[in-house]
Amino acid sequence: MDSYNSPTTKPLYKGTQIVWYVLGLLEVLLAFRFVLKLLAANPSAGFSSFIYTLSYPFATPFLNVFRATYVEGSIFEWTTLLAILVYWLVAIGIIKLFFMSKTVSTPEAAAKLDKENK
Repeated sequence: MDSYNSPTTKPLYKGTQIVWYVLGLLEVLLAFRFVLKLLAANPSAGFSSFIYTLSYPFATPFLNVFRATYVEGSIFEWTTLLAILVYWLVAIGIIKLFFMSKTVSTPEAAAKLDKENK
């Protein structure tokens, strides 16, 4: 069976699209958080408050990993950059897991195993 015509191809494609979309939203949200803190945005302003509130649950696991760097009111939040990296790596891992469930023919599997063992 051709792997392009496999019954798992379309759900696999849709699954990877969903993972990339969710990651994209999360990365943009965290990037906004990083830039607003870096530029010393007013935390009580509507937009800043909205971004900080929305991004907080995703940034929280990383907040005490590194100290923030403060320069004249600006905050260089290293932990937000770490969160961006970690979530990207998690998305890559999820997509790799999706591809492990892809249907492959016996000759295709044998060829890939041969290639990996060289």
